[in-house]
Amino acid sequence: MSESKKLSKGEAFKKIAERRTIRVLDSLRLLGQCSNKRSYEYTEGQVQKIFREIRQAVRDAEQRFKTSKRNSRFKL
Repeated sequence: MSESKKLSKGEAFKKIAERRTIRVLDSLRLLGQCSNKRSYEYTEGQVQKIFREIRQAVRDAEQRFKTSKRNSRFKL
């Protein structure tokens, strides 16, 4: 990519974040299709485990935006 077409950090974030968010939302929509009891069999425990993991992954990702461990320095 030439210098004149190089994206700013903000533009790069928007481009990548939008694409990744769409991919996550599409995956969740596809996961929701697994709820069709005519095609699949599952327990309430399995469903709870799936969504517990998803909620934890969302919390972890959100926390990375709130605190940047990369910029923290060791202190006593």
